[in-house]
Amino acid sequence: MELEFAGEIVEWRGPAPFYFVPLSPDEADLIDEVKADVAYWGVIPVTVWLGATTFATAMFPREETYFLPLKDAVRRAESVGLGDVVEVRLTVGRD
Repeated sequence: MELEFAGEIVEWRGPAPFYFVPLSPDEADLIDEVKADVAYWGVIPVTVWLGATTFATAMFPREETYFLPLKDAVRRAESVGLGDVVEVRLTVGRD
């Protein structure tokens, strides 16, 4: 499954600040349809394209959607930060 969407970068504080792009309800519903086939340890593996940067990560359920983590290296490479709206393309599942 491949998804394309725009989302705002948000911060979620844990032991250290982390940055995420929450999926919209429509994208979250699509993930729910396939999560039984792709999830492991409660997370959804994805390959992500953000601008010119490609990376692998895992989304996790939170606040009735899924949060896509954005590592510092990705945010620096794409010059994006908290509050920015970014265009994301991702494929669901392991390569």
